[in-house]
Amino acid sequence: MKKLFFIIGAPGSGKTTDASLIAKNNSDTIVHYSTGDMLRAEVASGSELGKEIDSYISKGELVPLEIVLNTIINAVKNAPKDVVIIDGFPRSVEQMLKFDKLLEKEDEIKLLSVIEARVSEEVAKERILGRAAEAKPNEVRSDDNEEVFYNRMKVYNEPLKEIQNFYTQKNLLKVIDAERDLETIVKEMEAFVKEKAGI
Repeated sequence: MKKLFFIIGAPGSGKTTDASLIAKNNSDTIVHYSTGDMLRAEVASGSELGKEIDSYISKGELVPLEIVLNTIINAVKNAPKDVVIIDGFPRSVEQMLKFDKLLEKEDEIKLLSVIEARVSEEVAKERILGRAAEAKPNEVRSDDNEEVFYNRMKVYNEPLKEIQNFYTQKNLLKVIDAERDLETIVKEMEAFVKEKAGI
């Protein structure tokens, strides 16, 4: 049985860093994926699903939701460890509901918790735009400017209430204050994951 955790959070919440550090600290029991990693791995595997994904990515098109969801299910089932952390998913109400439907049919995967790395918009903006200011010109990510930041925040915030309510009703939502220092956040998140997963 694979034990699954999602970490959601605004841009600049540090969710990817948190998840990768937890997996690194527990490399014998926990593995971390981002949605992009899973799609790339499926393409690299040369499977039929991978070829289908590649046909969209190579044209610069969005990979259809059904394919993304099947890729996630495949990656979790084939994960080398029993505890899997995925960051940045679900990003929309549609993703959440469709994934929930898929999970109902799965007896090999159990979603144990959705962890929200919560930061205020001010802190998120400071981190993202601060990252841009510190970077050398050739290192600035194209998404590290104010206009793009507000757009990403809007995309994150729009479905957030519904996502929070859905997982709260299922008793799966865990909110972690992600405005503290990295070490404190990772320690708390890691302890929670290990306790939930029984490791």
